[in-house]
Amino acid sequence: MQIRKIVTVVEETRRELGRPVEPATRQAAAIAVIANPYAGVYDEELEELQQAGAELGALLVQRAIDALGIDGAAVNSYGKAAIVGENGEREHAAAVMHPRMGKPVRAIVGPAKSIMPSTKKLGGPGTVIDCPLHHKDEIWSFSHFDAMQVSVTDAPRADEIVVVVAVSDSGRPFHRIGEDLVVADLMSKNE
Repeated sequence: MQIRKIVTVVEETRRELGRPVEPATRQAAAIAVIANPYAGVYDEELEELQQAGAELGALLVQRAIDALGIDGAAVNSYGKAAIVGENGEREHAAAVMHPRMGKPVRAIVGPAKSIMPSTKKLGGPGTVIDCPLHHKDEIWSFSHFDAMQVSVTDAPRADEIVVVVAVSDSGRPFHRIGEDLVVADLMSKNE
């Protein structure tokens, strides 16, 4: 795996609609810009990207946690995203994020029983992506349904992939929607 650059972004919300947020809510994204070994090439297995996903999971989640100055147990929610340059395909993003990335992330932030939500897209330099966030242990924690918008000014180039792991130390500021719902009620209303 060839990493061209790593970018770390921390977003701290201290006020919302003129009200102080105490304590402030914080999200961090660690972003790696990697060479896409399959740019312009169809490959059935995409093994190199699957291996890269395992390495990037551990590297990026630790960078994001370090940026927040917390330990893995203090992570409330997490998510992942990838942007593939124009000579690649969305399946390249899936190969990086899905088969092997989650295990090393969960080992660091665990126990982490919930899915690690993801999103993927194709794009060029500066493409913005919303990295979804869910509570790491309780997928139905409405207060933690969120996203962090990220981009890298000069990436991805045509033969690159931007890979993102985001974490937060809290839910949304002043969350108040859905907390009184139970999963059974929600499911019955959506049938």
